[in-house]
Amino acid sequence: MPTTESFHVQLQERDIALLKGLFESRLMTLAHAAAIHFNGGTEAAKKRIQKLKAAGYLAERPRRAYDPSILFLTRKSFTALADGGHLDEYPSLIWTDLEKRARVSELTLKHELAVMDFKAAVYTAVAKSANLRVAEFATWPLLYEFHASPNGGRTNMTVRPDGFIRLHEIENGGGSSEHTFFLEIDRSTEVLDTLVTRSSCYRDYYRRGGLATRHGRPHAEFEQFPFRVLIVVRNAERRNNLAERLMLLRPAILSQVWLTTFPEATVDPLGAIWVTPQAYRTSVAESPFASFQQAPPIYRRSTEREIHVEARVRKQPLLSSPTGNTPLEAVK
Repeated sequence: MPTTESFHVQLQERDIALLKGLFESRLMTLAHAAAIHFNGGTEAAKKRIQKLKAAGYLAERPRRAYDPSILFLTRKSFTALADGGHLDEYPSLIWTDLEKRARVSELTLKHELAVMDFKAAVYTAVAKSANLRVAEFATWPLLYEFHASPNGGRTNMTVRPDGFIRLHEIENGGGSSEHTFFLEIDRSTEVLDTLVTRSSCYRDYYRRGGLATRHGRPHAEFEQFPFRVLIVVRNAERRNNLAERLMLLRPAILSQVWLTTFPEATVDPLGAIWVTPQAYRTSVAESPFASFQQAPPIYRRSTEREIHVEARVRKQPLLSSPTGNTPLEAVK
C-alpha cells in the first residue's frame, strides 16, 4: 500500500465541495457524503473517499466496530482549501482552531449527526424532484447567528441556528421561487422553555428585519424576506407539548414555526409531515385536550391525546403555504 505521502489525488470540483462541507459541518458519515455530494451513489462515494483518505485529505474518528465511520478534515485538506481560496467566505480560522472545533463531546456528536441526517434526507428528497434544487444548506451555527429579543425588545439574546436552508423551486412558466428556513434539531436534552424562547426570538428577528438587513436591504422591508422555522423533535408527545406552549404565548405563534418528529423528517422531509401550532389547536378543538388554553404551561404525557391528534391534525408538505393564513398571519 502506498503511503499518504506517495499516494497522489488530483482534487476535483466534487472533492472541493465535500471538503468544504466537512469544514462547515465538522463531521459527516459516508451515508451523509453519498446523499449530499454523490447524488446518493454510495459505492461512488465509498471509492472516492477511500482515495481521499489514502491521500491524507480525510481521516476517521476512532469508533467501535458496529458504529459508522465519521469523517473529518485533516490539516492537508484544510491547507488545500485555504490556499485555493475556497475558505474566503468563512470566518478566518487557523488549523489549531479547526482542530479544537472538531473535538466534540459524545452528546454534541449525536446532535451534529442528527443535523446531518436531516440535511442528507433533504438532499435525497430534492434529488427526486426535477423542479427543486438546494441553493444553500449551512450547518455552522456561527454563520447565521443573530441577536433578538424573546420578550418584546427588553433584552436581547444570541441565537445560533442548527441550520439555514434555501430551496429553489422552478415554477410553471419557467420562473423560480425561493423557500427559506431556519432549522432547530431537538434531541430532548433541553427543557421546552428553551425552544419556546428561541421561537420567540425568530419572530422578533423577522419583525426587526434581520434577514432583510443580512441581504443588504432596509429592515423596513422585512415582509419581503419571509422564512419559516423548522423544529424537529424526537416524538409526537414532545411535538404536541411544544405546539401547546407556542399557542400559549401572547401573541401566540400560529404558523411561522413548523414542527415534526425526527423519524418523519429523515424519511420524507418534503412530505406532509409538518404541523403548525394552529393546526394542532384545530385538531384538539372541542375535545378534552383543548383545556391547555386555560391551564398553566406544563409538560403533558397523554397517549390518548397523541392518538387523537395524530388522527385529526392536518399535516402539510414543506413547500406548501399555511392553510387559511395570509402572509402576515403566517408569522404570528
